[in-house]
Formats: sequence, C-alpha cells, structure tokens
Amino acid sequence: MFFVDTIELAGLGNRSYLAGGARTAVAVDPPRDIDQVIAAAARRGVRLAHVVETHIHNDYVTGGLELARITGAAYLVPAAARVSFVRVPVEDGDTLEIDSGLILRAMATPGHTPHHTSYVLEEAGTAVAAFTGGSLLIGTVGRPDLVEPRLTAQLARDQHASAHRLAAELPDETPVLPTHGFGSFCSSAQAGGDATTIGKEKAVNEALLQDVDTFVRHLLAGLEDVPAYYAHMGPANAAGPAPVDLTPPAVADADDIAARLAAGEWVVDLRNRVAFARGHVAGSYNFEGDGKVATYLAWMIPWGKPVTLLAASPEQLAAAQRELVRVGIDRPAAAATGEPASWIRDGESLRSFRRGTFADLAGREADDDIVVLDVRRDSERTAGHIARSVHIPIHALPQRLDEIPAGEVWVHCAGGMRAGIAASLLDAVGREVVAVDDAFGAAAAAGLTVITR
Repeated sequence: MFFVDTIELAGLGNRSYLAGGARTAVAVDPPRDIDQVIAAAARRGVRLAHVVETHIHNDYVTGGLELARITGAAYLVPAAARVSFVRVPVEDGDTLEIDSGLILRAMATPGHTPHHTSYVLEEAGTAVAAFTGGSLLIGTVGRPDLVEPRLTAQLARDQHASAHRLAAELPDETPVLPTHGFGSFCSSAQAGGDATTIGKEKAVNEALLQDVDTFVRHLLAGLEDVPAYYAHMGPANAAGPAPVDLTPPAVADADDIAARLAAGEWVVDLRNRVAFARGHVAGSYNFEGDGKVATYLAWMIPWGKPVTLLAASPEQLAAAQRELVRVGIDRPAAAATGEPASWIRDGESLRSFRRGTFADLAGREADDDIVVLDVRRDSERTAGHIARSVHIPIHALPQRLDEIPAGEVWVHCAGGMRAGIAASLLDAVGREVVAVDDAFGAAAAAGLTVITR
C-alpha cells in the first residue's frame, strides 16, 4: 500500500508532499525548512530515498538540495533547468522505483516554466496520484509569466497543451496534487476547493474547456502584478540554497530598536492588527504573524534591508522566522518579544490609531476632509469599489505614499489584514489614519456607494 502525506505551507499558499510505501519515500517540492519533511518521514518509519523538484521555483526557496544532502537521497531536477549544483537530471518518461511496486514517472509539462515536469505515482501500473507542481492546479493553472516576458505567450500555449496531455494520459479518478494554487501568487487565478481529480478538472478547468487561443487570451488578460521578491527566488534556487538557521536572533532592547529605526531599517511588529492599532512603537510596521507575513513583507521591503521583528511571544517570533526563511529573508537583524511598553525608551509614548467598519465610514462618506484608500488588487477593485476612493495596491504603497491626498485616511482592503499593513505605513509617516477592519461585502449594505462594472 502506498501513502501520500501533504505538508501545508499556508502562509505561501503552497503544498509539499511525501509519498512512498512500506520502506522508502520521495519528497516532492520540499520547503526550505526541511525538518518538517524529515519529521513526516520519521512518523511513517520510512527512509527518504528521493527528492524531486517539478521546476525551479519562483515563489519560495527550496529545501531540496539540503534535504538530499542530509538524508543521502537522490536529488532529481528537470534536465533542462540550468542549475549550478550536481543533481540527477530528469527527462520526460524517466521512471524511478519509490518502493516495491511503486513507480514515479516523469511527464514533461512545460508552461509554468519551460522545463516544468509533473510526476505520476503508479502502483502496480495504475496511476494513483499526479504531482502537478505549477501545471494543472485546482480549477486553474500556474501562471506563465514568471520566467521571461518574451516567453510568456508561448508558455501560456504550452500550459494549455500540458493540461491536455495530463487529461488525456491519466485516468479520470487520478488525484491531482499541485504545489501551487492555495493562495500562491504563482497561480494564474484563485483556485477553488481543497482537492480534485483529472475527471473533475475536465469538467471545470478552462484550460481543458477552451480552445488554445481563447484560453491564452483570457489567461494573459487576467495576470496581475508579480511579487517583487520573486525576482530573487529563481536565482537562489538555481545556485543552490544554503542551509537555514532558525536559532533565535539577537535580542533588541528599546535603545537598539530606536537606533535601528533612526538608521532607516525596518522594524516589523508581528502582533495582530487590533493590538498594534491600540499601541505600537512609532515608525514600526504591522505584518501580522498569523497572516501572509512572508508574502507581503518580502514583497514590500527593499530587498536586503535589515529587519527587526517584534513579537508577542517567542513562539510567534519562531513561526515568523520559519515563514521568512522560505522566501530568502534568512536572519532577522534582531528581535524582541513581550509587551510594546518594553520596546520604547523612558519618556517615549506608544503610537495608536483608530479602527472602524464600513458602517462607520458610511457616516463620514460625505465629509470633504477624508480620503478613502483602497489597497486591494486590480481585479478586486474591478469587481466593485467605493465611489471616489483612491486606489493603490498594498504592494505599491511604500513607493506611492505621496499620491494620497491630504486629509484623514480611511484605508480598507477585502477583510482587514492588508488595511492593517497600510495603516501602519501611513501612521509611520505621520498621517492620520483609520483602519477599516471589515469585509468589503459589508460596504454596500452599510449605505456606501459601491460602483461595479
């Protein structure tokens, strides 16, 4: 009997897998913090014999090279991927024995990258799982624009062909197990659901329902901004990532925090947005530790700038460190835990700002001295937006703060997390701000004028 264990990377919207039999197993697209994979293999009582990559990843730093080194596993990477380390090159049709009667077969599925490869797990000659990486996702496909602009149109066509190849060659009941598509920006659209099969995808996936020209036109029209840190992930993975260090950072006291802020470094408060709004260190930014801290912090921080982390507890700090190493932010410059009062010097005061709902905003809609700032993505805004609101997507806000008109700024997103980040950036530069902590669906019901196209 075979098994497949899923390793969730919720913060990045990705999944990694451990699959095998009674004695040995293979890891598929492992995260950089490889202790999770090692622990999963230990729980199963199996030896990790193989580590495989579906592609050179653009959204996170892989742990594959280090995992193979530590465990002695063979490290398999698509042959056409240009890398600087020794690996076992994988070609279309290659097979490897995972355990007795359990075979992993490589299928070339270009589209997400030119060299993208899916892997089909076969038991006694029958396909029992398809690890599709960034090819066929749940209800969508991986985006084709992360490698090189000149290749995007052709890769979109390749993505269509690869989806059709998977659908044609695999039984309908084959589970589809992608790496991306659970909130990852590597997905060309927001995937729906938690599990799927080849048969289900045939019924709902546009890549399998539309002709290639229609599919490519819709796919390219729907692509949004690429997270800035993606530019650093591919080169890091091709060079061979270094091992991670998850030991606690140097402890920062109030004087150190103040000095780092004065030097222009980033001080990031990981507490929840309610606690941050109530009281925080002046000049610090709020990226909630239980949100998508890795995605948004890595997207918005100038790459390589030192970051000091402030956390409610050592556990929150450790969790954030783990998230950040996955996107190449390896070591915080320093850190502090506890209560914000201990993070400021004697004689200093904590900053605060107000929070509100869309109903509160509706009561001020007619006021000329307020600014409504929408920090959602372009596609979210197109679906509906508040009349006369200013639109700056959250990832662009640090470079566009001077575009926000004078007045009290009521900032909103779709649910509150991104509004909390934006409010902290505005507060840090001295703007009077109110963070709208509410679901956007409540805006029209509150009486606000919502424009839809």
